[in-house]
Amino acid sequence: MNPSEWFTEQVPGAESAFSLKIKKKLHEEQSPFQFLEIYETETFGNLMVIDGCTMVSTRDNFFYHEMMSHPALFSHPDPKRVWIIGGGDCGTLKEVLKHATVEQAVQIDIDERVTRLAEIYFPELCESNNDPRAELKFIDGIKWVKDAAPNSVDIIIVDSTDPVGPAEGLFGEAFYRDCFNCLSENGILVQQSESALFHLKLIGDMRAAMGNSGLSHLQTLFFPQCLYPSGWWSATLAAKNPLPAFREQDCLDKPFDTVYYNADIHKAAMAQPEFFKKAFSL
Repeated sequence: MNPSEWFTEQVPGAESAFSLKIKKKLHEEQSPFQFLEIYETETFGNLMVIDGCTMVSTRDNFFYHEMMSHPALFSHPDPKRVWIIGGGDCGTLKEVLKHATVEQAVQIDIDERVTRLAEIYFPELCESNNDPRAELKFIDGIKWVKDAAPNSVDIIIVDSTDPVGPAEGLFGEAFYRDCFNCLSENGILVQQSESALFHLKLIGDMRAAMGNSGLSHLQTLFFPQCLYPSGWWSATLAAKNPLPAFREQDCLDKPFDTVYYNADIHKAAMAQPEFFKKAFSL
């Protein structure tokens, strides 16, 4: 297809690709960490691309941002302190701050340019950036977690790019050990875990690293995300103690709006496909 009319992301090893018809390129730049592009598309609104990979679009970002935040926040019995590692587009931060129990939400993304571009091209995702509970830090998230005090956070959400470049260390056992050390007793780590259809080995390696770190209570949940390879994405919850029970009534009574997430979706997302159960002896 004509690259001046279509943006296409190919998936190495999967022999597949995803394309969006574009109206025009709005911006491009090389930050100190990665190559950033913004497109205006025909049907998905604005599109952010990082190092050639689709990251977020106006049309379908709610699947990812809601599922990376609300399942964990409605599982923890009293989530007050939340860290978002990555998440520079600020969509996950916005969802986290919908919860009145949250007293502090710190977003730690190494690349400030992602956030500054989101403020221009995805302002709806940045509506909570000035919330007094929000704190934006543009530093190394791996170091932030490593230096953190024990029992200093209730939920860590790893809203990262794929495990290459700046995000590679966010998928390793050393990072998970540091998360274990700073999580509170009922603390939960949430890590975006790619596609079970295309990246099953990566999920297996990640789950093993989490378990070896002490975060041995694991739950992978699934949700649609047409912008990402295969259109079917996942997030994995990990905890040092058994995952707290889903606060279903609180979810049913939630005082804020969501587009995709609700109590039924929460429960359905926890169902494990047969091939996944067999792969990990669940």
